[in-house]
Amino acid sequence: MTKSVGIVGGGAAGMMAAYSAAKNGYQVTLFDKNPMLGKKVRITGKGRCNITNLCDREELISAFGENGSFLYGLFSRFDNYDLLALLDDFGLETKVERGNRVFPLSDSAHDVVKVFEVALKKEQVNLRFFYDVKEILPKEKGFTVIAEYTEKDRSVSKKEFSFDHVILATGGASYPLTGSTGEGYKIAEKLGHVIVTPRASLVPLTVKEDWIKDLQGLSLKNVTFQILDEEKNSLAAEFGEMLFTHFGISGPIVLTLSKIVSASPKKTFYGEIDLKPALDEKMLDSRLRKDFEKYHKKQFKNALNDLLPQKLIPVIVSLSRISPEKNMSEISKKDRTTLVELLKHFSFTITGTRPIAEAIVTAGGVSLKEVNPKTLESKKIKGLYFAGEILDIDAVTGGFNLQAAFTTGYVAGYLE
Repeated sequence: MTKSVGIVGGGAAGMMAAYSAAKNGYQVTLFDKNPMLGKKVRITGKGRCNITNLCDREELISAFGENGSFLYGLFSRFDNYDLLALLDDFGLETKVERGNRVFPLSDSAHDVVKVFEVALKKEQVNLRFFYDVKEILPKEKGFTVIAEYTEKDRSVSKKEFSFDHVILATGGASYPLTGSTGEGYKIAEKLGHVIVTPRASLVPLTVKEDWIKDLQGLSLKNVTFQILDEEKNSLAAEFGEMLFTHFGISGPIVLTLSKIVSASPKKTFYGEIDLKPALDEKMLDSRLRKDFEKYHKKQFKNALNDLLPQKLIPVIVSLSRISPEKNMSEISKKDRTTLVELLKHFSFTITGTRPIAEAIVTAGGVSLKEVNPKTLESKKIKGLYFAGEILDIDAVTGGFNLQAAFTTGYVAGYLE
C-alpha cells in the first residue's frame, strides 16, 4: 500500500519536498494557507529570485556560519549543481551573475514557481490551498493534521487529515504577509522540540543620526562597510553595494553583516563606511589636491562633484566642519586631512535592526540537535521531518538560503 505524506508549507522547501516525495513513490498532499505556491519565492531577489550560488562546496558551507557543518551530508546528496540540473530538466533556463549568483534567464521569480507547479501536477501532488495547519498530533501509527480551511464565503471550517509521515516546511517569521508567520515554531514546540529563539537575519539596520534621512534613496557602489563594537573595534567588514533609507541603511553588504547586530540587540554598535576603498590616505589626499586645484575658484560646497554623489555632498560638508563658503584656494592641509579621515571613516551609530517581519531570512528555529543531519527526521518523533527556514539555519546573501531550502526539502522528501 502506498504510504502518505502531508507537507505543511508551499514555499521553496515545501515544493521541493513534495516533488521529491512524489518521485519516491509517496502519496503527497501539500498544504498552504495562501491561494498559490511559492508566495515568498515570487518576491525574492526583488522579484528576480537568486536561486543559488555556483561556488564550491566549502564556500557553500561557510556561508552558513557555525551551523554550516550540519549541511555537509545534505549537500553531498543534493547541492547547487544538482539543483541547477534539476531545474534544467524542468525547463528553466538560468544565468550566472557577479559573485556566482544564479538567476532565471527571464529575471522572473514567477518562472521558478511555474516550473514547480508543472512538476507537482505531473507527479499528481494534491495541492490544498487556503489550509492553515494549526496542529499535528502523533498517533500510534502516523499523524493527524488539523487545519483551518477558509471557504469561498470566507467562513472558516476545521478539517482533519491522516498521514503516515509529515514534513514541516512552514518557513520562518519574516515577511508574514507571505504566510511566514512563525506558526511552524509553535507546532514544533508543541511536539516537544526546542526552538532556538527566532531573530531577524539579513535585515536593514537603523541609525541614530538625523542626517541619515537626508540620504534616503542614495545607493553606494564599491564601498566598504564595517560594524564596530563599543570600543570601536572592527567586528566584520564587507565590500560592495549599500543603500540609505529613511530609517538607516540597507543593501547587500549591510544585510550580510546585520546578523551581528540582531544577535546582540542590547549592545551599542557603530557603522563605518570607507567611501574610497581603492585609495589609501596618501592617494586620496593627492586626489583631493588635484580636485581642489581644478576648482580653485569655487567654494568648498561646490567643489566635490567629481568626488561624491550629489546627495552626499551637503552631509560630508556639514560633518567636516569646514565652512561651506570657504574658497578652495583657502583650504589648508589640515582641512584636507580632516576630509580624508571623513571619507575613509564615514561613521554613525547603529541603534538596532528593523523588525523581524522585514527580515529577508529568520535566524533561529528548530534546534539542529534534535534533527537527524542525514535524513532531517526528528530525533524525538519518528516520521516527522523538517525542511527549510523552520530549521536553525541561515546564511549570508547570495542565493545560499534558497539553496538550503531546496536541499533540505529534497532530502526530507526521501522520508528515510
